[in-house]
Amino acid sequence: MPLLNSFASWLMTKRMHQIELFMKYPHEVQNEWFRKLIESAKDTEWGKKFDYASIENPVKFAEQVPLQDYDSIKPYIERIRRGEQNILWNTETKWFAKSSGTTSDKSKFIPVSNESLEECHYKGGKDMISIYCSNYPETELFTGKNLALGGSHSTDIFGNYESYNGDVSAIIMKNLPLWAEFFRAPDLSIALLTNFEEKLEKMARATMAENVTSIAGVPSWMNVLLKRILEISGKKTIREVWPNLEVYFHGGVNFSPYKENFKQLFGKGNTHYFELYNASEGFFGLQDQKKSSELLLMLDYGIYYEFIPVDDLNDKSEKTIPLHEIKTGHNYAMVISTNGGLWRYQIGDTIKFTSANPYRFKITGRTKHFLNAFGEEVIIDNTEKALKIACEKSNALVSEYTVAPVYMNGNKNGAHEWLIEFEKAPQDLNYFAEVLDNALKSLNSDYEAKRFNNFVLRAPIIRQMKNGTFYDWLKTKDKLGGQNKIPRLSNDRTFVDEIVKRING
Repeated sequence: MPLLNSFASWLMTKRMHQIELFMKYPHEVQNEWFRKLIESAKDTEWGKKFDYASIENPVKFAEQVPLQDYDSIKPYIERIRRGEQNILWNTETKWFAKSSGTTSDKSKFIPVSNESLEECHYKGGKDMISIYCSNYPETELFTGKNLALGGSHSTDIFGNYESYNGDVSAIIMKNLPLWAEFFRAPDLSIALLTNFEEKLEKMARATMAENVTSIAGVPSWMNVLLKRILEISGKKTIREVWPNLEVYFHGGVNFSPYKENFKQLFGKGNTHYFELYNASEGFFGLQDQKKSSELLLMLDYGIYYEFIPVDDLNDKSEKTIPLHEIKTGHNYAMVISTNGGLWRYQIGDTIKFTSANPYRFKITGRTKHFLNAFGEEVIIDNTEKALKIACEKSNALVSEYTVAPVYMNGNKNGAHEWLIEFEKAPQDLNYFAEVLDNALKSLNSDYEAKRFNNFVLRAPIIRQMKNGTFYDWLKTKDKLGGQNKIPRLSNDRTFVDEIVKRING
């Protein structure tokens, strides 16, 4: 095993040369992928509709092809699911990443071609390891196994044709080469179980005796699994269960509210945290530095990027800017064209670039997940930072939360209602609310203006939820595990009212 570990580490670090190249020549790499994508799709139905054969550069591409969202591209995807091919992409596509992005009932089916699986999702997973090995050359990662907590998949039958859908993590696991199983835990028969609670129990029992050196998964669900492992094993920390655990690769939600909780779960020892940005639509970014959670934009994954300044999202002109025109410190909505057949597709995420040499960024939220019922324009980045400040000052830990508006009623002004599950509750909830409110004022001038003298918004309403509330709610919606997550911010009260109604019976 030590020899295998040394060889695998050396093999992974070879990729770093290519990563350094796209960091040095980002625009040339993006232009090369742009040409490859257009050439590949020019004879598809989509390519003929928008005359890809005549598209010579990104400017003409933006002129001829309108911006897309899931609703506009859904009819094409549904035809592909039923067996029609050469529609959006020029090779057969039979896998579809099922995602709602939030916990809404409406599912999206994102096409996953062989090219996007190999050149994007797999490449991202390998680069995750390569970058980690480069940062920690003395790693013994390959002396043990990786525990990956993912979703499940299913078969769709349309007449005589079969296609497949599932969580993107399940699609990756299902299609990995056989040799990869040597480094995985648990067995696929458990990892891909559809019933999340059954999977949770079997995963916990099957992996306790393994030599797990790395874990990967969405923090909210990994938190549930690790707690169950401690319950069954009778151990106080995960370090006692897996003494050789080196790193937790995480993504899907902002890690800040979870970090202190994971530190307590892991116990004493030096467990590293590495963030990744892998969505159903593609693998976009990886943390490449030890001491910074900023993400490196991965530019050679078969994705061409465009960006919309967040302030222009309501602009009917649909104007985008290319990578070389972005400015650091500004919020942008991402637009992607991919080797999976998504064209000028708005994924709904917003990011802020922190560096343009190389291109590094932070995820700031969702274009449709914000609070602006009263003109306060609160984004997820604001609430995450405010919660961190409130937790630090009140010695609290938050495990889950959601926020929605309380509308004006008669002489009563509006407010924000927070439903919060605490891992460690503050001694004084009123003090916690006060600090949270003041932190939001310091982070968002629009919120501060609306809170002035309670003219528009009164103080936030904090409602402490009993442990397991959000888990139970997700269970009722058949949304346990995988990429499913609690909607942090809503511009209406749909989610909040559902949860409160369930509690009140």
